[in-house]
Amino acid sequence: MRRRTFVGGAFAGLAATAYGVKPPKPKAGGIPRRVFGKTGEKLTVIGQAGGRFPLISFAEAKAITLRAYDLGINYFDNSVDYWDGRSEEVYGAVLPPFRKQVFITTKANSRTRAGAEAELDLSLKRLRTDYVDLWQIHAVGEKTEVEQIFGPGGAMEAFEAAKGAGKCRFIGFTGHHDPYVHLEMLKPYDKFDSILMPLNIADPGYLSFENLTLPAAGQRGMGIQGMKNFANGKLLQSFSVRECLSYVLSLPVSCTAIGCTTIGQLEDDVRFAQQFKPLSPEEMNALRQRGGDIRGPHLEDWKRNIRNKAAMSSAGGIRHG
Repeated sequence: MRRRTFVGGAFAGLAATAYGVKPPKPKAGGIPRRVFGKTGEKLTVIGQAGGRFPLISFAEAKAITLRAYDLGINYFDNSVDYWDGRSEEVYGAVLPPFRKQVFITTKANSRTRAGAEAELDLSLKRLRTDYVDLWQIHAVGEKTEVEQIFGPGGAMEAFEAAKGAGKCRFIGFTGHHDPYVHLEMLKPYDKFDSILMPLNIADPGYLSFENLTLPAAGQRGMGIQGMKNFANGKLLQSFSVRECLSYVLSLPVSCTAIGCTTIGQLEDDVRFAQQFKPLSPEEMNALRQRGGDIRGPHLEDWKRNIRNKAAMSSAGGIRHG
């Protein structure tokens, strides 16, 4: 689960010691920005995410957050449950002086109105702000959750109320388990401002969000966020960081969230974003073909394992109908 353990951190230091060469420090600014769907907001194509902060100290997380802002990143992703709330506290310790210059997102896990409202109040307290720019229903993975979210007393009531009260400017949802569940979330409701989904080189080969969910979100004019660009670091056994980022940013996305755990990783990502040039269709297909060799639930272990279900079905282990 550790993201890029040796890239931009220990490995960069080792290379500097052995060869006397360090990667160039990126200059502040110059990160491309894209319009975040129908919101009209312009976000940097890469954003700092708080999901990896449990792997480092509170002080290190604060330093990364401040460095991200100093380098020009304006998109900061978080969730009520990251590091049992400490990831939000990191942002609350760093970002308030720059509140008008940054776009802060967080997420709620509860599927009920009362639970989601309590989570939002806790998030605002930790973030030290009276509103978030984007509040999201977090990690929707089953169709039964969709029914609860939109049912009486469901979380959707809390989200609409919070937007109406100014506690959040925009609302959306996230998930990484099953693109068909994302499509179910879109059926009953056409007022979502955003969506967050896993996108990476290997995704097209297995239960693909790129092939199924991305087009539907694009047709609705939603702000589209990517995540799991490096497949929790596992893609970096076969691809470079530049290839992984270039692939995702060449898709019709607004931005992508990246969980850095060292200043070196962050600076690598910023430098690659500053130098980004869209890949051609031929280059994208070549990467997909390479990714096809390692695709599947063993790599993207956050997705539903339909291969196991198929095997059980063929062996008589699953009853249909």
